[in-house]
Amino acid sequence: MLLASAVVVWEWLNEHGRWRPYSPAVSHHIEAVVRAGPRAGGSVVLGQVDSRLAPYIIDLQSMNQFRQDTGTLRPVRRNYYDPTSAPGKGVVWEWENDNGSWTPYDMEVGITIQHAYEKQHPWIDLTSIGFSYVIDFSTMGQINRQTQRQRRVRRRLDLIYPMVTGTLPKPQSWPASPGPAAAPPAAPCSCPQCVLVMSVKAAVANGNAGPLQPPAARKHMPESGVVKVPPPPGPGAKPLDSTGTIRGPVKMVPSQAIRRQASSTPAGANAVSPASPPGANGKTGRVALATLNRTNLQRLAIAQSRVLIASGVPTVPVKNLSGSSPVNPALAGITGILMSAAGLPVCLTRPPKLALHPPPVSKSEIKSIPGVSNTSRKTTKKQAKKGKTPEEVLKKYLQKVRHPPDEDCTICMERLTAPSGYKGPQPTVKPDLVGKLSRCGHIYHIYCLVAMYNNGNKDGSLQCPTCKTIYGVKTGTQPPGKMEYHLIPHSLPGHPDCKTIRIIYSIPPGIQGPEHPNPGKSFSARGFPRHCYLPDSEKGRKVLKLLLVAWDRRLIFAIGTSSTTGESDTVIWNEVHHKTEFGSNLTGHGYPDANYLDNVLAELAAQGISEGSTAQEAD
Repeated sequence: MLLASAVVVWEWLNEHGRWRPYSPAVSHHIEAVVRAGPRAGGSVVLGQVDSRLAPYIIDLQSMNQFRQDTGTLRPVRRNYYDPTSAPGKGVVWEWENDNGSWTPYDMEVGITIQHAYEKQHPWIDLTSIGFSYVIDFSTMGQINRQTQRQRRVRRRLDLIYPMVTGTLPKPQSWPASPGPAAAPPAAPCSCPQCVLVMSVKAAVANGNAGPLQPPAARKHMPESGVVKVPPPPGPGAKPLDSTGTIRGPVKMVPSQAIRRQASSTPAGANAVSPASPPGANGKTGRVALATLNRTNLQRLAIAQSRVLIASGVPTVPVKNLSGSSPVNPALAGITGILMSAAGLPVCLTRPPKLALHPPPVSKSEIKSIPGVSNTSRKTTKKQAKKGKTPEEVLKKYLQKVRHPPDEDCTICMERLTAPSGYKGPQPTVKPDLVGKLSRCGHIYHIYCLVAMYNNGNKDGSLQCPTCKTIYGVKTGTQPPGKMEYHLIPHSLPGHPDCKTIRIIYSIPPGIQGPEHPNPGKSFSARGFPRHCYLPDSEKGRKVLKLLLVAWDRRLIFAIGTSSTTGESDTVIWNEVHHKTEFGSNLTGHGYPDANYLDNVLAELAAQGISEGSTAQEAD
C-alpha cells in the first residue's frame, strides 16, 4: 500500500529516459478527468488548460501522450510524492537555459534541492542521484563538476499539486474509482482530438484490433482471423530508407486488391473474417498483436502505410520507427495499427520539421518592395508632448454632462451622481464633474479620466476603458531599435503565386526609461533579430504599410514579463501577432493560415491603425 496521503504529479517520459513533470495546473486538470471516471471519456485534451500544449492529448487507458501534428507517442505516469516535499508546498526549482528561459528540474531533483535548502545547507552535490552538478545556494548557481560551467537557478512558488488521501490506487490505473452505477455517461466531447481517441477505443472494444482489410483482401486472411507476419528480415533484407519505408517487395497483403478498394472501404467497417467464430476474432487478434516483437510490428505497420500511400488515401503522420528508443517505436507501430483498425488512414513517416527560415538568399536576390519607400526604419525614444495639461488634452474629447444618469462610473465603480471614488494623486478637477466621450458616448467622472490618463503614456491620446475607442494618436513604449523589410524570391506555404516579404526586427538590451515598468533598471532583449514573414500580395503589402505605422508609433514591442519564459523586464510582443515560421506551422506562428492577414488587420485596428493612418503619418 502506498502513503496514506500524497501529492499527485503527472509526468511524461522524454527522449532521454527522464520523467518530466507537467505543471501543477496541468496535473490538476488531468487529475480531475481521472477522478471523474469513465464518464469523462478517458482522454485529456491538454490544450484546454495550457494553450502551449494544444497539440497534445493523453489517453488514460494506455497511459500515453499523443502529439497530433507529429504522431509522437510518449508514456505518461501518475506519480506520488510526500506532501511535505517541494510539490506539496508549491515550490518549483528551475535552471536558466542558453536562450535565457527557465526550465524546471525533474521532480526528484527539485525535491532533493528543496530538502537541502530547508536544512539551510550552503550547497548540495547532486552526484548521488546521477547528476554531475553542485547547487550553490549562496549564489543561486548550478556548477558543472566536470566543466565548471555555471548557470543561474531560481526557486519560485506555484500552485500546490493535487492531494490524495486514503488508500491510493496503483500508479497508471484508470479509472481511479468507479463512478456511481446509476450515473448516466456525460456527453462525449466533439473536438477532433477526442473524436480520434474515442474512435480508436470503439474499434478496439469491438474486437477490431488488426489492420482494416477491404472486402477483396479478407479472403486471403487465415481462418483464425490472425494476420500472419513475416519473420524478422535476415542479413539480406532491404533496410529502411530515410523516410522510414522498406524498399523492396512486401508480401504481407495483396497490395493490388487493396490499392483498388482501400479508399472506398467505409470507416469503421467490420474487418472480422466471415470464417471466424463469433466473438473469437477480436480476442485472438489482440493476443497476436501482443506477441509481436518490435521488428514484426515495424513490418506490419509500414506495409499498411505503403498500401495507404499507394491508394492515395489522405494520411495522418505518425513518427517513424527507426529511432533508438525500444519503447517509442513499438508504441508508434501499435498506434498505426489501432488507428487503421478504426478506419483512420495512417502513414508512417518522419515527423514534420520546424522550418523557421527560408533557403539561403544572396544579396543580389533581395529586392525592395514596390510601393514602399526605403528598406529599413529606425525608432528612437519619443518624448511625450509637452505644453498641455491632462485636463486640456481631455477637453478635446469630452462633453460635460450637467445631469448624469444614476449608474456606475466603470473606472471607480461609484455612482455618477456621487463624487469620484478615486483615491490616488489628486487631479485639479472637481471630483463630482461628469463627462461624456464624444464619439462612443460612454460617461465617466472627469476626475477618473484624468487619473487614468496620468497613469498611461501621456501621449495626447485617450482610450475608452469600456469599448476601447481611441481618441487621438495612440503611441506605445517600444524601446529603440531597427525594422528592415525586403522581398525574397521564395513563396510561403499557402501563397504559391507570390514572393515573400521578410521583416527583420532588431532591438538591443538597454536601460528602461520613465515610461517603462521599472525606470533605471536594465532590460533584456531575447531572440533578436526576429525574422517575420508576409506574402507579397496586395493584402500582404497593406499589412506591411500598417506595421510600419505601428513601428513608428512604438506599438510592435513593449517591455514586460514574457508569457512563455516567465522572465520579467524583457522585450515582448505587444498584441500584434507576427508569423515567425517560414516553411511550417508547427508552433502556430507559420503558414498556411488563411485568416492571418485579416486577423492582424483587426489587431492593428484595435491599436488605432487603419488605412487612413498611412496618410495621417505622411502629413
